[in-house]
Amino acid sequence: MSEAVIVAAARSPIGRATKGSLVECRPDDLTATIVRAILAKVPQLDPDAIEDLLLGCGEPAGESGFNLAHVVAILAGMPEVPGVTVNRYCSSSLQTIRMAFHAINAGEGDIFVAAGVETISRFIYGMADTGPHNPRFACAEERTTQRAKGGVSTWEAPAGLPDIYIAMGQLARPQRTFALPSM
Repeated sequence: MSEAVIVAAARSPIGRATKGSLVECRPDDLTATIVRAILAKVPQLDPDAIEDLLLGCGEPAGESGFNLAHVVAILAGMPEVPGVTVNRYCSSSLQTIRMAFHAINAGEGDIFVAAGVETISRFIYGMADTGPHNPRFACAEERTTQRAKGGVSTWEAPAGLPDIYIAMGQLARPQRTFALPSM
């Protein structure tokens, strides 16, 4: 079995949503810049030797739509490298690392690029989570709305369903297991 190792890593700066220095930067251009930065750290690597570009995308819609991984591969100068876009919201890029690790261990290839992108500032150009919400989660959404107004005591696991429509910025709270109410 091959041993999977991370050879190089890079990341973009972090900007403030909707008003930071990255607000004008498209997700495909931003990610291609970072992929090129990774490749520059390993100059002896022939980019055509890369088996796949695995790209985690927290909101795969609008400018982040289509197969963003393949778009990034082309923009990064690797038009022959296939790409797969993965969505697991906040854990999307972690999922790509896991996928690359498993692919290497399974003997499916030796060289993968695992990356991730999230451009909240650009959501005005297309959000994935728009449209009608399942009414079974209405009480949970209302709890989130009230909590966002402030003045709520420390978080406790509420009864009923969790809010699956919660904004990603509010998502970094303790997670609990909830029982699905009977229909």
